[in-house]
Amino acid sequence: MMGYGWAGWGGGFWMLGGLLLMIGVIVLIVWVVMKVSRPGWSPRQDASRPTPNDVLRERFARGEITEQEFEQAKKVLGPDR
Repeated sequence: MMGYGWAGWGGGFWMLGGLLLMIGVIVLIVWVVMKVSRPGWSPRQDASRPTPNDVLRERFARGEITEQEFEQAKKVLGPDR
């Protein structure tokens, strides 16, 4: 009879572990859905936001930076993406 009691406890631990695993998977799925459905989330760059090179060109056009500063910054930023 003692062996039967220990086997029952072992089964209970496995059941508890499975339950915790299922809860963890559900929490993970809910977290991913919430993160993806956020208003500001996008896998790609938002086309409505200016690129760093666009901002640089605007600053140069307004006269905020010199031609030398513009060229130097263009080298640092690299090509438009």
